[in-house]
Amino acid sequence: MISVHGITFDCANASAVAQFWSETLGGRIDPGASKDTAVLEARADAGRLRLAFRKVPEGKFFKNRAHLDLVADDFDREGARLLSLGAVRLYDYALFDTRWTTFADVEGNEFDLIDANVRDR
Repeated sequence: MISVHGITFDCANASAVAQFWSETLGGRIDPGASKDTAVLEARADAGRLRLAFRKVPEGKFFKNRAHLDLVADDFDREGARLLSLGAVRLYDYALFDTRWTTFADVEGNEFDLIDANVRDR
């Protein structure tokens, strides 16, 4: 049997990216976090989500092949909060009964914020 242990982000500064995601999702960054490696035990609806961050020598050049989808009850307030934490708004979408915005974190990793009030349930 296989289970998911967590999600790992390649980055230039692991502690800075972990700090962004800690402020975004809540949770605790494990002691010993550094520019090279950091682990965040983030809050999630079903318990905890382990996000790991590790320094890699190469920069980010292309769009992510996978990304996190976050859902917000107060879409506009959470979007503004993400921007205040250093996220960058990339694209706004509205399709059928769904509205979402694609953001980039402090190192350019894309993620989506979905409006819980209009998404297809």
